[in-house]
Amino acid sequence: MKTYHQFYINGEWVDPAEGVNPFDVINPANEEVIAQIALGSPADVDKAVAAAREAFDSFSQTSVEERLALLGKIVEIYQSRYDEIAETISQEMGAPLSLSKAAQAATGLGHFAQAIEILQSFEWEETQGKTIIRKEPIGVVGMITPWNWPINQISCKVAPALAAGCTMVLKPTEIAPLNAILFAEVLDAAGVPAGVFNMVNGDGPTVGEAMSSHPGIDMMSFTGSTRAGISVAKGAADTVKRVAQELGGKSANIILDDADFQSAIEGGTRHCFLNSGQSCNAPTRMLVPEARQDEAKEIAKKAAETTKVGDPFGEDTSIGPVVSEVQFNKIQTLIEKGIEEGAELVTGGPGKPDGLNAGYYVRPTVFANVNNDMTIAKEEIFGPVLSILPYKDEEEAVQIANDTDYGLFGYVSGDTEHAKQIANRIRAGSIAINGAQADFTAPFGGYKQSGNGREWGPFGFEEFLETKAVVGYEN
Repeated sequence: MKTYHQFYINGEWVDPAEGVNPFDVINPANEEVIAQIALGSPADVDKAVAAAREAFDSFSQTSVEERLALLGKIVEIYQSRYDEIAETISQEMGAPLSLSKAAQAATGLGHFAQAIEILQSFEWEETQGKTIIRKEPIGVVGMITPWNWPINQISCKVAPALAAGCTMVLKPTEIAPLNAILFAEVLDAAGVPAGVFNMVNGDGPTVGEAMSSHPGIDMMSFTGSTRAGISVAKGAADTVKRVAQELGGKSANIILDDADFQSAIEGGTRHCFLNSGQSCNAPTRMLVPEARQDEAKEIAKKAAETTKVGDPFGEDTSIGPVVSEVQFNKIQTLIEKGIEEGAELVTGGPGKPDGLNAGYYVRPTVFANVNNDMTIAKEEIFGPVLSILPYKDEEEAVQIANDTDYGLFGYVSGDTEHAKQIANRIRAGSIAINGAQADFTAPFGGYKQSGNGREWGPFGFEEFLETKAVVGYEN
């Protein structure tokens, strides 16, 4: 077992200010302790914020060329440790190694590449008559990131913040923190100036709340549950800092009657199960024409039953375990709730898959004849659980899709022009038509209780900037 009892503050690995408060990191595939970290305190946050504030004066004035060189070096070091990052993610949060290599670790590089591209051509000033409109870095950014796509969420905050000239304090998830430690080592090796990037491990009620309320932090960028996001916003209110949040989701996947039904149902089911269902944008509510629900059930059932659950390091594993015992128990409770409330269990159900007694493995589960009043249609399950909801006509499909507290993502399958018309009526921050893949240049974020602000691409970059008007300027 490895121990990581230090935090990265002001360019150095330092001991906790108030002694070691140990926390075990569990491998969800076998329930064994693989590492131990220390949980920080408000005193550690104070030290990290002080370092970031001191570094901001100089780093905010660095040239575009200097920041481009720094980002390029980070990419170089990251690539040299790519396999280690991917393997670490699989060990600590359970993603199949194939997914960790192809997507989990890859997204980290993708966000840095995007930050470099934006920075190369970004217009920092524009003249409007006798006024200059300037974009300037917002200051010290507090960042809180989750365990489900851990390095993706770290990179999509850190990369644009560095490009913008900000300094920062990161609190990664304590559930899967080891990839963040590797990330800090990458930035250190790349020569990020002391105090620009700081990392303090800890839990939300202690370190997270200390960051949210800290007067030395100018902005909070948070990804996680809606419940925790509300807490961050409340903590930030007294200091009137900017708060950017990417929160929960309960995304509707509308399958139109003119869709390629086999492809749309199978693809939507597998997408729901991807990463063991632990994605905020997972298409968990599949809306199908009422007359074709039986057809949809059979396709989804086959897709679920051919989804192999197993060891993340197994060659043919489709999905690994969910991240923790807490998460496993929550999913089991919601599956049982679905049965109790009268949803039709098509396949899967409570308990672990056969032969997987150790580890937090969940059976890929499909419910049908679900309605929007059921708990499984309203609450974010964050597991491999698909709900099929029948609709009578497209008006009802749109109404069902929008009948949710969330609004992060949506999906529509059908004739392209037809699907576009439906997509334009869904109240969500992103809509994917006919299984379109993620676009790192497009903004990512939600409506309603799925958050505010945007990440990724130019919109995500501008979240870390302030706008200044210099009035009376003479050409």
